[in-house]
Amino acid sequence: MKHARQQAILQLLTSQHSITTQALAAQLKVSIETIRRDLNALQTAGKIMRRHGLARTLHDGGEPFRTRLKSHYADKADIARHALNWIEAGMTLALDASSTCFHLARQLPDIPLTVLTNSLPVCQEMARREQIELICSGGRLARTERCYVNPALASLLKSLEIDLFIFSCEGVDACGDMWDSTRHNAAFKAQLLRRAQQSLLLIDKSKFYRASEAKIGNLSQVTQMVTDANIDAPQR
Repeated sequence: MKHARQQAILQLLTSQHSITTQALAAQLKVSIETIRRDLNALQTAGKIMRRHGLARTLHDGGEPFRTRLKSHYADKADIARHALNWIEAGMTLALDASSTCFHLARQLPDIPLTVLTNSLPVCQEMARREQIELICSGGRLARTERCYVNPALASLLKSLEIDLFIFSCEGVDACGDMWDSTRHNAAFKAQLLRRAQQSLLLIDKSKFYRASEAKIGNLSQVTQMVTDANIDAPQR
């Protein structure tokens, strides 16, 4: 049973990339202490990595953008369509480098807007809109994630009044904490959460009760959320 349970853990991590100790215990119907022993054994064997109460695969950084774009494609596109209801002409928006925000960018009408983003695909999509003023965060291009990493972002934000920050995340755990797979993306989102007048989280049902590498903040900081989840989301 021990071997079968550990194989089940590896299979769950293959499909979800990361998962909390509590979620594993609930899904496998064993105690948290049993799961911790299994995770210790798997980590010692070099099969997983443990950090901050979660287990994760040994992939370095986040999944490639193209992989994320294909995952839950229809759900993300539908969530993005509903997010259009929060956008009005004349607003200054900030969009993150998530695949869900790329779906939003593809559906965004050509109306007078200012859009700040750290996403290369979103920049390319916004460049086709003549009425949208595009501001790229600039910096080093992380090619796998197709986003820009700019340590001087805080200076850029000083000159901007962000009406609405629209973003997604790698997961939301049982405490309502939001996580991302890379520290630079988490830092970008944390700064925009503090700076924006309002924020809109776009999150599909696969991301609840999951954690990842870097903490962004808590749901209590988010103004609104659009999701397709039919479960009780963590309390804000």
